[in-house]
Amino acid sequence: MRKGAKRKARPAATEAKSKPKATATRAKRVKASHPQPQPEPEYVEEQRNLQDLWKAAFPVGTEWDRLDSLYKYDWDFSNLEKEFEEEGGKFHGIGNNKVYLFSQTETSSPSVPVLIPTLVAVVAPLPPSMEIGIRSVQREDKEIVPMRQMKMDWIPYIPLEQREGWNSERGGKIKSGSNLPQIFVLGCTQRKASLKQMKEDRWMKFQYCMPYLMNPNEEEKEQSTVVDILFPREPQAPLFVQFDWEFDEVEEYTDELIKAEELTEDKKEAFMAFVTEEVKKVKKKIREEKEAKKKLMEDPKYQEAKSYYENMRLYKIYPVQTPNTPVIEMKSKYINFYYGHAHEII
Repeated sequence: MRKGAKRKARPAATEAKSKPKATATRAKRVKASHPQPQPEPEYVEEQRNLQDLWKAAFPVGTEWDRLDSLYKYDWDFSNLEKEFEEEGGKFHGIGNNKVYLFSQTETSSPSVPVLIPTLVAVVAPLPPSMEIGIRSVQREDKEIVPMRQMKMDWIPYIPLEQREGWNSERGGKIKSGSNLPQIFVLGCTQRKASLKQMKEDRWMKFQYCMPYLMNPNEEEKEQSTVVDILFPREPQAPLFVQFDWEFDEVEEYTDELIKAEELTEDKKEAFMAFVTEEVKKVKKKIREEKEAKKKLMEDPKYQEAKSYYENMRLYKIYPVQTPNTPVIEMKSKYINFYYGHAHEII
Protein backbone atom coordinates (compact mmCIF):
# COMPACT_ATOMS: atom_id res chain seq x y z
CA MET A 1 0.00 0.00 0.00
CA ARG A 2 1.27 3.36 -0.95
CA LYS A 3 2.30 5.72 1.67
CA GLY A 4 -0.52 8.07 2.46
CA ALA A 5 -3.16 5.86 0.86
CA LYS A 6 -6.27 5.15 2.92
CA ARG A 7 -7.17 1.63 3.90
CA LYS A 8 -10.50 0.49 2.64
CA ALA A 9 -12.91 -0.50 5.35
CA ARG A 10 -14.13 -4.07 5.16
CA PRO A 11 -17.82 -4.74 5.48
CA ALA A 12 -19.01 -5.53 9.01
CA ALA A 13 -20.40 -8.85 7.94
CA THR A 14 -17.03 -9.87 6.57
CA GLU A 15 -15.32 -8.77 9.78
CA ALA A 16 -17.76 -10.76 11.85
CA LYS A 17 -17.12 -13.82 9.76
CA SER A 18 -13.43 -13.45 10.21
CA LYS A 19 -13.78 -13.65 14.05
CA PRO A 20 -13.92 -17.15 15.47
CA LYS A 21 -17.23 -18.10 17.17
CA ALA A 22 -17.08 -18.39 20.95
CA THR A 23 -17.50 -21.99 21.93
CA ALA A 24 -17.91 -21.52 25.72
CA THR A 25 -21.07 -20.03 27.28
CA ARG A 26 -21.11 -18.03 30.48
CA ALA A 27 -22.25 -20.14 33.50
CA LYS A 28 -25.49 -19.05 35.22
CA ARG A 29 -25.05 -17.43 38.62
CA VAL A 30 -26.71 -19.52 41.32
CA LYS A 31 -27.67 -17.99 44.66
CA ALA A 32 -25.87 -19.52 47.59
CA SER A 33 -28.35 -21.61 49.56
CA HIS A 34 -28.64 -20.86 53.30
CA PRO A 35 -29.76 -23.64 55.66
CA GLN A 36 -33.38 -23.16 56.80
CA PRO A 37 -33.63 -22.45 60.55
CA GLN A 38 -34.87 -25.47 62.40
CA PRO A 39 -37.81 -24.84 64.76
CA GLU A 40 -36.76 -24.93 68.38
CA PRO A 41 -38.14 -27.87 70.31
CA GLU A 42 -41.29 -26.83 72.12
CA TYR A 43 -40.75 -26.65 75.86
CA VAL A 44 -43.68 -28.02 77.79
CA GLU A 45 -43.51 -27.16 81.45
CA GLU A 46 -43.82 -30.15 83.69
CA GLN A 47 -47.29 -30.24 85.17
CA ARG A 48 -47.75 -31.16 88.80
CA ASN A 49 -50.65 -33.34 89.78
CA LEU A 50 -51.60 -31.14 92.76
CA GLN A 51 -50.32 -27.79 91.50
CA ASP A 52 -53.61 -25.92 91.96
CA LEU A 53 -54.60 -27.56 95.24
CA TRP A 54 -53.93 -24.47 97.36
CA LYS A 55 -56.07 -22.31 95.06
CA ALA A 56 -59.01 -24.72 95.28
CA ALA A 57 -59.56 -23.90 98.96
CA PHE A 58 -61.53 -20.70 99.64
CA PRO A 59 -59.64 -18.28 101.97
CA VAL A 60 -62.22 -18.22 104.77
CA GLY A 61 -62.65 -14.94 106.65
CA THR A 62 -60.68 -12.80 104.17
CA GLU A 63 -62.06 -9.38 103.23
CA TRP A 64 -63.74 -9.48 99.81
CA ASP A 65 -61.87 -6.42 98.54
CA ARG A 66 -58.50 -8.05 99.30
CA LEU A 67 -59.10 -11.44 97.69
CA ASP A 68 -57.60 -10.44 94.33
CA SER A 69 -54.35 -9.26 95.95
CA LEU A 70 -53.86 -12.77 97.35
CA TYR A 71 -53.32 -14.19 93.85
CA LYS A 72 -50.96 -11.44 92.75
CA TYR A 73 -48.04 -13.66 93.76
CA ASP A 74 -47.20 -17.14 92.53
CA TRP A 75 -47.19 -18.83 95.93
CA ASP A 76 -45.27 -22.09 96.08
CA PHE A 77 -46.91 -24.93 98.00
CA SER A 78 -44.66 -27.67 96.65
CA ASN A 79 -43.96 -28.61 100.28
CA LEU A 80 -47.62 -29.59 100.65
CA GLU A 81 -47.52 -31.60 97.42
CA LYS A 82 -44.49 -33.57 98.59
CA GLU A 83 -46.29 -34.59 101.77
CA PHE A 84 -48.92 -36.26 99.56
CA GLU A 85 -46.68 -37.79 96.92
CA GLU A 86 -43.44 -38.83 98.54
CA GLU A 87 -43.08 -41.95 100.62
CA GLY A 88 -42.97 -41.06 104.27
CA GLY A 89 -44.98 -37.86 103.72
CA LYS A 90 -47.54 -36.77 106.28
CA PHE A 91 -50.42 -37.49 103.89
CA HIS A 92 -48.94 -40.46 102.03
CA GLY A 93 -50.37 -43.90 102.78
CA ILE A 94 -52.71 -42.82 105.60
CA GLY A 95 -55.10 -45.76 105.28
CA ASN A 96 -58.78 -44.96 105.66
CA ASN A 97 -58.13 -41.38 106.68
CA LYS A 98 -58.89 -38.46 104.40
CA VAL A 99 -57.37 -34.98 104.21
CA TYR A 100 -59.63 -31.96 104.74
CA LEU A 101 -58.04 -28.66 103.74
CA PHE A 102 -59.16 -25.12 104.44
CA SER A 103 -57.42 -21.84 103.72
CA GLN A 104 -56.92 -18.72 105.83
CA THR A 105 -54.82 -15.59 105.45
CA GLU A 106 -52.22 -13.88 107.59
CA THR A 107 -50.02 -10.83 107.14
CA SER A 108 -46.41 -11.49 106.14
CA SER A 109 -45.05 -9.21 108.88
CA PRO A 110 -46.20 -6.36 111.14
CA SER A 111 -44.31 -3.84 109.01
CA VAL A 112 -45.49 -5.18 105.61
CA PRO A 113 -49.21 -6.00 105.75
CA VAL A 114 -49.22 -8.23 102.65
CA LEU A 115 -51.72 -11.08 102.81
CA ILE A 116 -50.25 -14.56 102.60
CA PRO A 117 -52.29 -17.76 102.23
CA THR A 118 -51.95 -20.51 104.80
CA LEU A 119 -53.55 -23.94 104.69
CA VAL A 120 -54.76 -26.17 107.50
CA ALA A 121 -54.89 -29.91 106.90
CA VAL A 122 -57.11 -32.11 109.06
CA VAL A 123 -56.27 -35.81 108.79
CA ALA A 124 -59.28 -37.85 109.86
CA PRO A 125 -61.79 -40.39 108.49
CA LEU A 126 -64.68 -37.87 108.61
CA PRO A 127 -65.06 -34.10 108.09
CA PRO A 128 -64.22 -32.06 111.19
CA SER A 129 -67.56 -30.23 111.06
CA MET A 130 -70.43 -29.30 108.76
CA GLU A 131 -70.82 -25.97 110.55
CA ILE A 132 -69.04 -22.64 110.33
CA GLY A 133 -68.37 -20.12 113.09
CA ILE A 134 -69.15 -16.41 112.72
CA ARG A 135 -67.04 -14.43 115.13
CA SER A 136 -64.95 -11.26 115.16
CA VAL A 137 -62.91 -9.24 117.59
CA GLN A 138 -65.48 -6.44 117.41
CA ARG A 139 -68.45 -8.76 118.03
CA GLU A 140 -68.76 -10.26 121.49
CA ASP A 141 -71.43 -12.69 120.37
CA LYS A 142 -70.51 -15.76 118.37
CA GLU A 143 -72.74 -17.72 116.05
CA ILE A 144 -72.51 -21.29 114.77
CA VAL A 145 -74.44 -21.93 111.55
CA PRO A 146 -74.60 -24.72 108.93
CA MET A 147 -71.93 -24.30 106.25
CA ARG A 148 -74.49 -24.24 103.47
CA GLN A 149 -76.10 -21.16 104.98
CA MET A 150 -72.89 -19.36 104.01
CA LYS A 151 -72.68 -21.26 100.69
CA MET A 152 -69.73 -23.33 101.88
CA ASP A 153 -69.10 -27.07 101.82
CA TRP A 154 -66.40 -29.72 101.74
CA ILE A 155 -65.74 -30.26 98.03
CA PRO A 156 -63.78 -33.24 96.64
CA TYR A 157 -60.51 -32.17 95.02
CA ILE A 158 -59.68 -34.02 91.81
CA PRO A 159 -55.95 -34.29 90.93
CA LEU A 160 -54.99 -33.12 87.44
CA GLU A 161 -54.41 -36.56 85.91
CA GLN A 162 -57.87 -37.74 86.98
CA ARG A 163 -59.84 -34.85 85.48
CA GLU A 164 -62.20 -35.48 82.61
CA GLY A 165 -60.81 -34.33 79.28
CA TRP A 166 -57.21 -34.24 80.50
CA ASN A 167 -54.84 -34.85 77.56
CA SER A 168 -51.45 -35.96 78.78
CA GLU A 169 -49.81 -35.35 75.37
CA ARG A 170 -51.17 -31.82 75.11
CA GLY A 171 -50.61 -30.90 78.73
CA GLY A 172 -47.21 -32.45 79.13
CA LYS A 173 -45.99 -34.99 81.61
CA ILE A 174 -47.39 -34.95 85.09
CA LYS A 175 -45.24 -35.33 88.10
CA SER A 176 -47.59 -37.43 90.15
CA GLY A 177 -47.46 -39.67 93.13
CA SER A 178 -49.28 -42.85 93.89
CA ASN A 179 -51.30 -43.74 96.93
CA LEU A 180 -53.04 -40.37 97.17
CA PRO A 181 -55.78 -40.23 99.81
CA GLN A 182 -59.14 -38.59 99.22
CA ILE A 183 -58.78 -34.82 99.47
CA PHE A 184 -61.56 -32.38 100.32
CA VAL A 185 -61.27 -28.59 100.31
CA LEU A 186 -63.53 -26.10 102.02
CA GLY A 187 -65.02 -24.19 99.09
CA CYS A 188 -67.46 -21.31 98.70
CA THR A 189 -69.89 -20.79 95.83
CA GLN A 190 -70.78 -17.19 96.72
CA ARG A 191 -70.05 -15.00 93.70
CA LYS A 192 -68.24 -11.74 94.38
CA ALA A 193 -70.27 -9.96 91.68
CA SER A 194 -73.55 -10.51 93.55
CA LEU A 195 -72.32 -8.87 96.77
CA LYS A 196 -73.65 -5.48 95.66
CA GLN A 197 -77.22 -6.75 95.95
CA MET A 198 -76.57 -8.21 99.41
CA LYS A 199 -77.35 -6.48 102.69
CA GLU A 200 -74.30 -5.20 104.53
CA ASP A 201 -74.87 -7.42 107.58
CA ARG A 202 -75.01 -10.49 105.33
CA TRP A 203 -71.81 -9.88 103.35
CA MET A 204 -69.92 -8.78 106.46
CA LYS A 205 -70.66 -12.21 107.95
CA PHE A 206 -68.47 -13.79 105.25
CA GLN A 207 -65.53 -11.76 106.58
CA TYR A 208 -66.21 -12.97 110.13
CA CYS A 209 -66.43 -16.66 109.16
CA MET A 210 -63.96 -19.15 110.56
CA PRO A 211 -63.91 -22.96 110.31
CA TYR A 212 -65.62 -24.49 113.32
CA LEU A 213 -64.65 -27.50 115.38
CA MET A 214 -66.23 -28.67 118.62
CA ASN A 215 -63.26 -28.73 120.95
CA PRO A 216 -64.12 -30.89 123.98
CA ASN A 217 -60.68 -30.28 125.49
CA GLU A 218 -61.13 -26.52 125.60
CA GLU A 219 -60.19 -25.40 129.06
CA GLU A 220 -62.89 -23.57 130.94
CA LYS A 221 -61.88 -19.96 131.18
CA GLU A 222 -61.61 -18.51 134.63
CA GLN A 223 -64.63 -16.26 135.00
CA SER A 224 -63.81 -12.65 135.75
CA THR A 225 -65.66 -10.88 138.56
CA VAL A 226 -65.03 -7.47 137.01
CA VAL A 227 -67.99 -5.79 135.32
CA ASP A 228 -67.71 -2.87 132.89
CA ILE A 229 -70.12 -0.12 133.92
CA LEU A 230 -71.18 2.59 131.47
CA PHE A 231 -73.51 4.81 133.48
CA PRO A 232 -75.52 7.42 131.51
CA ARG A 233 -75.49 10.89 133.10
CA GLU A 234 -76.86 13.45 130.69
CA PRO A 235 -76.00 16.14 129.77
CA GLN A 236 -72.50 14.90 130.69
CA ALA A 237 -70.74 12.08 128.89
CA PRO A 238 -71.41 8.56 130.26
CA LEU A 239 -69.30 7.49 133.23
CA PHE A 240 -67.17 4.41 132.55
CA VAL A 241 -65.86 2.44 135.54
CA GLN A 242 -65.02 -1.17 136.38
CA PHE A 243 -66.71 -2.76 139.37
CA ASP A 244 -65.38 -5.97 140.95
CA TRP A 245 -68.20 -7.69 142.79
CA GLU A 246 -65.76 -9.86 144.72
CA PHE A 247 -63.83 -6.99 146.32
CA ASP A 248 -66.07 -3.93 145.96
CA GLU A 249 -69.19 -3.02 147.94
CA VAL A 250 -71.70 -0.99 145.94
CA GLU A 251 -72.34 1.87 148.39
CA GLU A 252 -68.70 2.30 149.41
CA TYR A 253 -67.66 2.27 145.76
CA THR A 254 -70.30 4.90 144.95
CA ASP A 255 -69.23 7.16 147.81
CA GLU A 256 -65.62 7.05 146.58
CA LEU A 257 -66.75 8.19 143.13
CA ILE A 258 -68.69 11.08 144.70
CA LYS A 259 -65.68 12.03 146.80
CA ALA A 260 -63.51 12.01 143.65
CA GLU A 261 -66.12 14.30 142.01
CA GLU A 262 -66.75 11.80 139.24
CA LEU A 263 -70.36 11.41 140.34
CA THR A 264 -72.77 13.90 141.89
CA GLU A 265 -74.69 13.21 145.10
CA ASP A 266 -78.07 13.40 143.37
CA LYS A 267 -77.07 10.48 141.09
CA LYS A 268 -76.04 8.16 143.95
CA GLU A 269 -79.19 6.02 144.19
CA ALA A 270 -79.58 5.71 140.43
CA PHE A 271 -75.91 4.69 140.06
CA MET A 272 -76.14 2.03 142.78
CA ALA A 273 -79.27 0.52 141.20
CA PHE A 274 -77.60 0.54 137.78
CA VAL A 275 -74.46 -1.26 139.06
CA THR A 276 -76.54 -3.87 140.91
CA GLU A 277 -78.53 -4.61 137.74
CA GLU A 278 -75.41 -4.92 135.55
CA VAL A 279 -73.80 -7.36 138.02
CA LYS A 280 -76.97 -9.48 137.99
CA LYS A 281 -76.88 -9.68 134.18
CA VAL A 282 -73.26 -10.84 134.13
CA LYS A 283 -73.80 -13.44 136.84
CA LYS A 284 -76.83 -14.80 134.99
CA LYS A 285 -74.81 -15.11 131.78
CA ILE A 286 -72.03 -17.01 133.57
CA ARG A 287 -74.57 -19.35 135.15
CA GLU A 288 -76.22 -20.07 131.79
CA GLU A 289 -72.85 -20.82 130.17
CA LYS A 290 -71.97 -23.31 132.90
CA GLU A 291 -75.33 -25.05 132.55
CA ALA A 292 -74.92 -25.22 128.76
CA LYS A 293 -71.45 -26.72 129.18
CA LYS A 294 -72.76 -29.34 131.59
CA LYS A 295 -75.61 -30.23 129.23
CA LEU A 296 -73.21 -30.45 126.31
CA MET A 297 -70.96 -32.90 128.12
CA GLU A 298 -73.94 -35.23 128.58
CA ASP A 299 -74.71 -35.17 124.84
CA PRO A 300 -73.51 -38.30 122.91
CA LYS A 301 -72.20 -35.96 120.20
CA TYR A 302 -69.81 -34.54 122.76
CA GLN A 303 -68.29 -37.96 123.35
CA GLU A 304 -67.99 -38.49 119.57
CA ALA A 305 -66.32 -35.11 119.23
CA LYS A 306 -63.92 -35.98 122.03
CA SER A 307 -62.89 -39.22 120.30
CA TYR A 308 -62.55 -37.41 116.97
CA TYR A 309 -60.44 -34.64 118.49
CA GLU A 310 -58.10 -37.07 120.19
CA ASN A 311 -57.44 -39.09 117.00
CA MET A 312 -57.23 -36.42 114.30
CA ARG A 313 -54.00 -34.69 113.28
CA LEU A 314 -53.74 -30.98 112.50
CA TYR A 315 -51.08 -29.48 110.24
CA LYS A 316 -50.60 -25.85 109.30
CA ILE A 317 -48.88 -25.21 105.98
CA TYR A 318 -47.05 -22.05 104.94
CA PRO A 319 -45.87 -21.44 101.35
CA VAL A 320 -42.23 -22.07 100.49
CA GLN A 321 -40.14 -18.90 100.46
CA THR A 322 -39.12 -17.87 96.93
CA PRO A 323 -37.37 -14.77 95.49
CA ASN A 324 -40.69 -13.64 93.97
CA THR A 325 -42.86 -13.80 97.11
CA PRO A 326 -42.89 -11.59 100.24
CA VAL A 327 -40.71 -12.62 103.14
CA ILE A 328 -42.61 -14.51 105.84
CA GLU A 329 -41.05 -13.33 109.08
CA MET A 330 -43.16 -15.26 111.57
CA LYS A 331 -44.84 -18.66 111.57
CA SER A 332 -47.33 -19.73 114.20
CA LYS A 333 -49.10 -22.99 115.06
CA TYR A 334 -52.22 -21.05 116.03
CA ILE A 335 -55.18 -21.73 113.72
CA ASN A 336 -58.25 -20.01 115.14
CA PHE A 337 -60.50 -19.70 118.21
CA TYR A 338 -62.15 -23.09 117.67
CA TYR A 339 -59.24 -25.22 116.42
CA GLY A 340 -56.62 -23.88 118.76
CA HIS A 341 -53.09 -24.89 117.69
CA ALA A 342 -51.81 -27.29 115.03
CA HIS A 343 -49.73 -30.30 115.98
CA GLU A 344 -47.09 -29.33 113.45
CA ILE A 345 -46.09 -26.65 110.92
CA ILE A 346 -45.12 -27.71 107.39
